[in-house]
Amino acid sequence: MSTSTPRRASASSAKNGKPSRVIKAAANDAAAEPADCEAKVAFKQNGKTSWFTSFAQKTAHLAGKPITFLLAAATIVVWAVTGPMFGYSDTWQLVINTGTTIVTFLMVFLIQNSQNRDALAFQVKLDELIIKLEGAGNEIAGAEDLCDEDLEALHETYRKRAAQAHDTLEKRRSVR
Repeated sequence: MSTSTPRRASASSAKNGKPSRVIKAAANDAAAEPADCEAKVAFKQNGKTSWFTSFAQKTAHLAGKPITFLLAAATIVVWAVTGPMFGYSDTWQLVINTGTTIVTFLMVFLIQNSQNRDALAFQVKLDELIIKLEGAGNEIAGAEDLCDEDLEALHETYRKRAAQAHDTLEKRRSVR
């Protein structure tokens, strides 16, 4: 079973003199050094992000507001009320079907972008906690990068360890 080398975020200076964070593979915390390549910047503290990231975050934020839901509901009400005016025609139905399909199609990508960012940030935070935790098995930091077979094997190993820990606790409780 192969294991992934733990990754650690470390501070370095960006070209513009402002601090940035980079990901560098490290065997342990003391050996972590800043990465040389600026392409490995995980995030910049000066606030610059790609146009798509900025757009996706702002759109996702707006889409989650109550006013957005109310506007969508109002659109449906207006559409339903105009049904008799248009004789419930095929064109009348096509308007709502096309509109909702386009919005749904585009929102799928924005939602996926938000989920990918959240999942990656969560994994990085978990990796850092695992690496910093005294006595923790650092081999599981970065487990999300393992192939499916290795991940399943690692899961089975930790499932067995959890079962052993549970048995030990049960034995201690029964002794009392």
